[in-house]
Amino acid sequence: MERLTLVSHHLCPYVQRAAIALAEKGVAYERNYVDLSNKPDWFRRLSPLGKVPLLRVEDQQGHQIILFESAVILEYLEDTQPHPLHPRDPLERARHRSWIEFGSACLNAIWRFYTAKNTVMLDHEASNLAEMFARVERELRDGPWFAGERFSLVDAVYGPIFRYFDTFDEIADFGVLSDKPKLAAWRRRLSQRPSVRSAVDADYAARLKAFLIGRGSALSGRIAA
Repeated sequence: MERLTLVSHHLCPYVQRAAIALAEKGVAYERNYVDLSNKPDWFRRLSPLGKVPLLRVEDQQGHQIILFESAVILEYLEDTQPHPLHPRDPLERARHRSWIEFGSACLNAIWRFYTAKNTVMLDHEASNLAEMFARVERELRDGPWFAGERFSLVDAVYGPIFRYFDTFDEIADFGVLSDKPKLAAWRRRLSQRPSVRSAVDADYAARLKAFLIGRGSALSGRIAA
């Protein structure tokens, strides 16, 4: 059996994708956290892009391969581990991959939101996010998950996205997810899913709030107020 180690950061949503997939597949693995603001030498040697997640795959002979980029890690797990999370149909699988990419675009928009320097920019980014999630709302079917009855990698991607809004909602009502009933139901079910809950430590919310305060952004000012 291969020994898997997920090199992680406490807040990284891309790490959470891999952790959720591993949990859904029932795969044993170790988790190794790294401080990205003070990257140790061993991490710099392992990570070509200086980012997490990394998946360290070690065979019984001690040979080690390092995989980087969450999309690559997820595909590797699909190819090698039980309980597939992608649809079998090629067209539906491609559709899922498209919405996974859109999830990454949502994360980029969330970054622009919490780093916005003033209220005008913050409101603009909130409006942009609202439009993006309106697209997701239109794509959702009857549930309970993105593809219906079966939990998929798309669900693994959006669980960490919605987790940001647990903290944002405590700060103010930015209207990003308002008037989106399918999205609200999906978000609620994802927040209750054991694999999604266990993808972060119990102090995640406190860590995220401290991180947001340290951005020196318009949102930081809202938290301080």
